Amino acid sequence: MTTNTDLFLKRLRASEFLRGLDDDALMQIAESAAWKVYPPDAVIFWEGDNESNLYFLQYGSLKAMKTSSDGREQVLRFLYAGEVFNEVGALARKPNPATAVALEESGVWLLPRHALDKILLEHPQVALQIIENMADKIVGLVTLAADLSLKTVEARFVSLLLEQAEGDVIERRRWTNQTELAARLGTVPDVLSRVIRELTKAGLIEMDRQSIRILDRAGLSARAQGDEKS
Repeated sequence: MTTNTDLFLKRLRASEFLRGLDDDALMQIAESAAWKVYPPDAVIFWEGDNESNLYFLQYGSLKAMKTSSDGREQVLRFLYAGEVFNEVGALARKPNPATAVALEESGVWLLPRHALDKILLEHPQVALQIIENMADKIVGLVTLAADLSLKTVEARFVSLLLEQAEGDVIERRRWTNQTELAARLGTVPDVLSRVIRELTKAGLIEMDRQSIRILDRAGLSARAQGDEKS
């Protein structure tokens, strides 16, 4: 009978984050981890918490976000199955810089800091892989900051579509509503609705409850070059 630990071990073997570890080391991690399931909208941890566990998302989807004093959200990134998060809390021993929230039911493994420290001391190549992973995330945040400062809402939305499209279709998950998209793009739902209407009227996209379809990729790419913030 396959257990959660067996499934976790299988995921760890396929993880770039732990590339190069032998089965004994991977088993040490799997046996030290705690399993937890979060329902939709549950908070995994709050911004400012001192949370020392490293997290591995086995299934589901999360968002990492900042919230202003007036309650406005800025989504920093979405997380999907197979991703690792909370490196700052686990490795830098700093308060969490963002809040993590489940967008749908999500199964998460909590890797305690002491187990991670042991692995890093015995397998320094893992530390290098974690550094590389964190560097990629920093690049993503720099790109997000530049987009929010320099690009229009339309250009940011179009760039997101072109980046996420498989073929010319972006499948919409249950939580991929205009409120979540607006928070990801640093705007409000009303502004995003206006952008979607304009792109639809121009014959560039088609959108329903299940998907967003790109009808004119060249035309959409031209819209992505907008560089005057709105």
